[in-house]
Amino acid sequence: MNLTNSSYDWRVPINVRPVVPSRLFAHESNRSPKSVVGGYIGLTKPRIIELLLITTVPTMVLAAGEWPSWSLIAITLLGGSLAAGGANAINMYIDRDIDKLMKRTQNRPLVTGLIKPRNALVFAVALEVIAFAILWTGANLLSAILALSATAFYVFVYSMWLKRTSKQNIVIGGAAGAVPTLVGWAAVTNTVGWPAIWLFVIIFLWTPPHFWALAIRHSDEYRAANVPMLPSVVSIEKTIRTMVIYTVVLTLTTFVMIPVADLGFIYGVTAAVCGTGFIVGTAMLSRKPTQAWSMRVFSFSITYVTLLFGALMLDVLVSTT
Repeated sequence: MNLTNSSYDWRVPINVRPVVPSRLFAHESNRSPKSVVGGYIGLTKPRIIELLLITTVPTMVLAAGEWPSWSLIAITLLGGSLAAGGANAINMYIDRDIDKLMKRTQNRPLVTGLIKPRNALVFAVALEVIAFAILWTGANLLSAILALSATAFYVFVYSMWLKRTSKQNIVIGGAAGAVPTLVGWAAVTNTVGWPAIWLFVIIFLWTPPHFWALAIRHSDEYRAANVPMLPSVVSIEKTIRTMVIYTVVLTLTTFVMIPVADLGFIYGVTAAVCGTGFIVGTAMLSRKPTQAWSMRVFSFSITYVTLLFGALMLDVLVSTT
């Protein structure tokens, strides 16, 4: 599907109908324990949690100047995962009405009826309480407060306000996904230093082009659900131009980490090569504005952040040995 046709009608197609799965009215009591457990795990959006953890451990290494204790890493990752999982579960609770309108989300456990909404909300709040307790007792109060603040921002600012009202939803709301860098740093140092703040900025700038690449693929679904993700409310050309701007600024920002955190050759080369690849890939999307190419950019954006933070960690460990 080519999206460059200037005559494309960006309004909601009149033939769009809500996707109602056949299992919509199922109940937890009618499901096997295994499937219900899988449903609760699904509420936490494990793949998103993986991305958050990718940024946490390298930040902890940078803060410590070496490999931190395994116990502190385990506590920070566990607390961070539970906090992120609880936030994601609350997001599913809030979005259950629009999730059933989108093919991408039609099999989520609250849409199919596998998990009851009230149970999902209780589960989410319990995760947040446990996460706070783990980080407070195992790391420090600052890291626990930061993790809880990310949840509050994601739920109240993004999910309940911006997501349905502003095309800048993911730009501002994406700040919640950048907080794990602050949590990782605070867990080690009990402070928030400039390197952590700059890593926060990097993830903040990375999130919009990363998510918009996915949103291009599902723009019709967002439009049908009346969610103003950028590709569903402006032309594909304008979306891609905005993505290119973000990737350029992101790449320039990554270089600032070199003097701020005293990083060296490994990180610098990786930031240059991967940043160039991200810019070129996004720019190529303007020449190949297809759903398939947008998903390539989306996949590369995940590789990009993984390599960048991996190089940061390797740079620190090599310099200390």
